[in-house]
Amino acid sequence: MADGQQSSQPQVKVNMLNVCSPSPEEQQEIASALARIPKQPLFSPDFEVDRGRSTLEQRPDFLKAGESAQFSSDSGTADWVRIRREFSVQALFSTVQYSFSQDPKNMVETLIFHVRDPKELMQVAIEDNASSVTTPATMLATNTPAGRIKLERFGKSSVVLARCPGTEGSPPPDQSAFEPLFQSATAIVANYRNLLAARNTVPAELTRLGTAESTKSKPPAKTAAKKAAPAGSVPPDK
Repeated sequence: MADGQQSSQPQVKVNMLNVCSPSPEEQQEIASALARIPKQPLFSPDFEVDRGRSTLEQRPDFLKAGESAQFSSDSGTADWVRIRREFSVQALFSTVQYSFSQDPKNMVETLIFHVRDPKELMQVAIEDNASSVTTPATMLATNTPAGRIKLERFGKSSVVLARCPGTEGSPPPDQSAFEPLFQSATAIVANYRNLLAARNTVPAELTRLGTAESTKSKPPAKTAAKKAAPAGSVPPDK
């Protein structure tokens, strides 16, 4: 009876992603997806620019495209800016979404392309990050190398390529064979950073976040308790 109960249990299949060294087939799939991203896209008039502050435990989905960056837990919050544009109806992709987040430890750029009619490929995400020892404007003025490429597929596990650091006592793995893919992803982020005017928009929106916070925390000005009597007036008789 016990054997019958054990055999009736559904089997759990776990797919382990080799993000440091994807297979040749997965490398080709990544290269093909990156090559299909338009270099000179035609955007529709619709667009969106958002800004906000989120707790690091409950970050918006667009800040979770990659886990390579180690977010700080000191302050518990991250400031972010999001820019979204829609492609014309002829394009393979429906929208492109750029996000920039900053916490006391890291700054992260994430670029996500959503497929209009997903059959096998659903979306392509590229991420890079830098230390918060510099300013957002300085990071945006530099083509930070891409550190993570992710393909989300319909009905299949994702395909991921990420830069992998060495573990304690061992050097990082040799990823020189994947450098062309990282370079292609870096060029795509640099191109769309310009197309979406992120270099100007992101610092300005982050400044507005700081301005709104300081205005909110500023105590209201006290009003005068008594109105001063006009000059030359005579006080009323008691």
